[in-house]
Amino acid sequence: MAHALVGPGSGDARAPRLGRPVRDPGAPGVVDGVVLLLPDGVPESGRGPSLLAHAALRPLGRSLVRAAGRDHGLVAHVVRYRGRGWNGADARLAADARWAVGEVARRHGDVPVCLVGHGMGGRAALRAADHAAVVSVLALAPWLPGDDVAAEPEPVRQLLGRQVMVVHGTTDETAHPELSYRLAIRAKKANRSTCRFEVHSDGHALRQHHGEVLALAADFVLGSLFGRPFSRPVADAFAAPPPLGLRMPLAAGFGRSLRP
Repeated sequence: MAHALVGPGSGDARAPRLGRPVRDPGAPGVVDGVVLLLPDGVPESGRGPSLLAHAALRPLGRSLVRAAGRDHGLVAHVVRYRGRGWNGADARLAADARWAVGEVARRHGDVPVCLVGHGMGGRAALRAADHAAVVSVLALAPWLPGDDVAAEPEPVRQLLGRQVMVVHGTTDETAHPELSYRLAIRAKKANRSTCRFEVHSDGHALRQHHGEVLALAADFVLGSLFGRPFSRPVADAFAAPPPLGLRMPLAAGFGRSLRP
């Protein structure tokens, strides 16, 4: 069984870790692309990483690997942070995400990486997009700080040259969807390859329309990593000017409508 790769200070239980790889047993031996899954966290905490948040993303990794099938050598890893807190200017989860991208490059060489994060992990994915290996970012219900005139706004320049998709439930009470919309507006100005989907009547965990969200994630990840044509709704969302391309509704039955 493959062991998890550990970060600097590997003797410390709080070192970041690159979890065991998830891949299709029938896929080619060579790795063509990597998805790094970044779990949710909390704004401030000195506690260790959340095993529950980590486990919640493994099914998404398996779903993406299955979608890639035997046509692509896709590998997914769920990153284990040093802890669960973002912790202000330390931005620990983003730092752990950057370490994970570097570890992928060390292990697999020059392969494209897609960062997929949920909640606070979505914020980490957006922040860590400045690594040269990152070609795309999928932020699911990203947690973002509220507007504060005394604080620097969330950066967006690091998204330049990446394909970026934000997906947010309209009834999310943990990570306010309006904040991700405002970020998407700023990101679109810096990077035209930005879109955002709204999942109506869904909350932070995106459970109510789980199948559609999985299908949307697969469409984006496979298109951004391997050049597969995006489905029509995704292509339209990227092409549409604000606000249309940033408030694109995720249609019921989205996965069933995709081409083979």
